[in-house]
Amino acid sequence: MASSATSRVSPQVISTDFLILGAGVAGLRAAIELSHHGRVTMVAKGGPQDNNSFYAQGGVAVALSEEDDVILHFEDTLKAGHQLCSRPATKVLVEEGPSRIHELIEWGATFDTVDGKLAFTMEGAHSRHRVLRAGGDATGSEMVRALSVKAQSLKNLTWMGNHFAVELCIQDGRCWGASILDELSGTVKIILASATLLVTGGAGQVYARTTNPANATGDGIAMAFRAGVILEDMEFVQFHPTALYLPSSPPFLLSEALRGEGGILRNNRCEPFMKHYHRSLELAPRDIVSRAIWTEMQRTKARHVYLDVTHLGATFLKERFPTIYATCLRYDIDITEEWIPVSPSAHYFMGGIKTNLHGASNLPGLFAAGEVACSGVHGANRLASNSLLEGLVFGYRAARAAAEFLPSGFPPNCTGITLFPKSNARTMLTQDVEKIRNSLRRLMWAKVGLVRTGESLKKAVDQIQQWSQKLSAAPCNRPGLETRNMAQVGQCIAEAALWRANSVGAHFREDFPFYKGLEWKTHSRCQQGVSNRSVVRIRKKSKKHLSALNQIEA
Repeated sequence: MASSATSRVSPQVISTDFLILGAGVAGLRAAIELSHHGRVTMVAKGGPQDNNSFYAQGGVAVALSEEDDVILHFEDTLKAGHQLCSRPATKVLVEEGPSRIHELIEWGATFDTVDGKLAFTMEGAHSRHRVLRAGGDATGSEMVRALSVKAQSLKNLTWMGNHFAVELCIQDGRCWGASILDELSGTVKIILASATLLVTGGAGQVYARTTNPANATGDGIAMAFRAGVILEDMEFVQFHPTALYLPSSPPFLLSEALRGEGGILRNNRCEPFMKHYHRSLELAPRDIVSRAIWTEMQRTKARHVYLDVTHLGATFLKERFPTIYATCLRYDIDITEEWIPVSPSAHYFMGGIKTNLHGASNLPGLFAAGEVACSGVHGANRLASNSLLEGLVFGYRAARAAAEFLPSGFPPNCTGITLFPKSNARTMLTQDVEKIRNSLRRLMWAKVGLVRTGESLKKAVDQIQQWSQKLSAAPCNRPGLETRNMAQVGQCIAEAALWRANSVGAHFREDFPFYKGLEWKTHSRCQQGVSNRSVVRIRKKSKKHLSALNQIEA
């Protein structure tokens, strides 16, 4: 359908002050802020609910309870991230988080309460009950709802759904917007903006098993990479330990909070096994729980393990986890009476577009926030429920920075702006694209998944390179463009994982199972035309330095 658009000489040109690509929590919070400074155009493929934020179940972590403190939240985040978190960014996250949540409540977000007070629950790797929830297990959808209602009241905001962002518009070394494919008509548009904010989410769909919705194909990461933007920590992919395992259905996320409330993991021999892997049992960090499950599956020759919550009581489970209860029941699993079959699935990307504390990338005019960005707050392994908070905090900060970015010469002459990824011919059939897409997802799961080796990673890199060459002839429709982006992101993940010859956090190399001296305290970087061996060394910090926020470097 889109092939006719490629021949159009003069695509429609739209001018706006600020362009936001994506519509999750980070994008909506940014749009609300930017609307006070000029015209905002918000572009998203699919509809307003087709994003990871909407499907987030567990909650949002914030130090607001009487037993908690931002210092404790800070230290828990660093510990879960295996000390690879950016301390300044983490400081921003935990200090500004409470204000962003109070603000959201003022705008109408309804979080669960007990006796009139906010209810906080415990999740893995947290030292305090600090996770707010809404509707039991529908926190993301409630936050998106409240932000959407607020955004819809703004006069300066234009929403463009079912529009696919194809390429960033680059001229004279800066970003001036993006070329957009109308998914319904197949026509191409150029949206010019003084500042562009990428909030396109993650790339879970590059893996055969993922908790992410179908549109999480890494488009923003791939677009930025092609434009010369630096990507950081791409090897750190978080696999959620407990996704529903049923051969005939896609993985469905079973919230961390199920284990936080006392759920027990059992192998196919009915044995609870987490005592063999970590002193925190089921509440160990996600990377440890995921690999423990993987190890048990290998040891017992099983395709899954079980999550047992039957002892928590039927009334409690139905009230606390209504979405999970109803969904499992649709698959003929009554979680109040039966153990739930679970296995790990790709869930969240700690890596992405390298940004500073204000969401700015190395490309002038381009900002990023949320899962598409690598703000540094997650390190090698994200602390549970920090992602929604990151979207709020850094979506706001990126918007503030974008509002102050007022370049001269706007709007630019759009002559010569690339509409689509470069190609000599587009002769590939859509069904052939789909075949590569499915093969890519299986390859990433098998060779760049929970457990990696140098040999498997080399094979993955070589194979993806071959597919990428073929995909240069893919049609310029959504399936073709998405698959090209998935291959681009998959190659960056595999190359970064191959470069990191050690194991830390979510990245586990079976051939290098332990930290190797000080070399693990580095960040990988991917940039078009630049070797991934270019890294940044992190200075060692004393234990005292990690214990008090006022000692963090500014």
